[in-house]
Amino acid sequence: MHRIFCGYEDGEVSKGEDGASLSGEASFSEEVGIEKLAQRSLSLPPAAMAASSSPHALLVQQPLRPSSPLPCKQTLLVAPLRRKTRLSTISCTAVRSPPVSPSVATGRIFNFAAGPATLPESVILKAQAELYNYHGSGMSIMEMSHRGKEFDAVIKKAESDLRLLLGISDDYAVLFLQGGATTQFAAVPLNLCAPGDSADFVVTGSWSDKAFKEAQKFCKANLIWSGKSEKYTKIPAFDDLKQNPDAKFLHICGNETIHGVEFKNYPSPSNKNALLVADMSSNFCSKPVDVSKFGLIYAGAQKNVGPSGVTIAIVRKDLIGNAQPITPVMLDYKIHADSASLYNTPPCFAIYICALVFEDLLEQGGLAGVEKKNQKKAGILYDTIDESNGYYVCPVEKSVRSLMNVPFTLKKSDLEKKFIEEAAKEGMVQLKGHRSVGGVRASIYNAMPFAGVEKLVAFMKDFQARHP
Repeated sequence: MHRIFCGYEDGEVSKGEDGASLSGEASFSEEVGIEKLAQRSLSLPPAAMAASSSPHALLVQQPLRPSSPLPCKQTLLVAPLRRKTRLSTISCTAVRSPPVSPSVATGRIFNFAAGPATLPESVILKAQAELYNYHGSGMSIMEMSHRGKEFDAVIKKAESDLRLLLGISDDYAVLFLQGGATTQFAAVPLNLCAPGDSADFVVTGSWSDKAFKEAQKFCKANLIWSGKSEKYTKIPAFDDLKQNPDAKFLHICGNETIHGVEFKNYPSPSNKNALLVADMSSNFCSKPVDVSKFGLIYAGAQKNVGPSGVTIAIVRKDLIGNAQPITPVMLDYKIHADSASLYNTPPCFAIYICALVFEDLLEQGGLAGVEKKNQKKAGILYDTIDESNGYYVCPVEKSVRSLMNVPFTLKKSDLEKKFIEEAAKEGMVQLKGHRSVGGVRASIYNAMPFAGVEKLVAFMKDFQARHP
């Protein structure tokens, strides 16, 4: 039951559009009725009122089109009253909103953005259905306390499902952090190294280069390989890496979002006591990974497992608790591990969406099946590029081409702008390459449906035929 308090102050009774008096002294629930009152006051037809599902229904008549105005006329609702009247109480029972139908998803486009990126449609629809009143709590997930039982259940399930997906043992802590992977570029050396300690970096693109440069502030960072001279189109042979014997860790970026270069397997530190650390932001949960080979994995969620705002770190527990004294509290893994990622207010809604994505991936049968779907999507796109007789070109060495981010150029570079504009008109957006490299880039993360890649491939073939 919801209780609503209504009443008029000094003045006479008001009149509705039909001229009927609405007495300020009336008990609206008995003499007028809330539905009739609302119809008179807002000039809404009975059918519109029938759609009401809660005392706030007038505010959410069209939740999918929030910019649409309510269908009401500008009517003087209340004239000045000449007498004081008592407050009246209205009791009404809220009616559950009907379940959201997948049909509401019509009009969606194929979003090839690198991040924030497309999310599973089923996840968006479930979040939409639960947004107004989460599991009968009377609150949105965005409103409730991060220390309440409802959110406690959300974050625990998110961690539990992620452990199932990746086979994460109890030897590792799973942390839900903030600040993006960029913040981890500082957090990693601050937590794993003393100021004079050495760490090795393999730079295969822009993101691993940023990690290397940031680490130089907090440890002795060694650049043991860089693909910059070859425009970041390959990954080195692991046997050729000249690692430092005293390095505390070897850092890689599992998938370079900008350049489309992906590790298909992983190097091992030459120092048996050293750790392998990976930024997996753009291929996180896109395939099975043996977590036990890593000391630390970190990933921004906004590319493959959620919206922007949350960063996930998987840290071997014996590495926690050795942060440098200068480490800010928000970058100290021990602080977050000891407080179960609730040291401060976490990005609750972002974690909730991650939980829905993890649940969805499990329902698909796990990451082995997801990887096969990703291979199939990437396969038809790369085949189209390679079979275009040079019209489209992907510069990345075939053995390390990314399953997530597919960069390519057109033989006639002056047509790239037209390609991107025409694709957008056909419902395929965010295909422009990163500003540092140009060209075209199609990001085809887990949530990109096969139909989206099929449509892009068909468009590419048609565009080539029309612009030979």
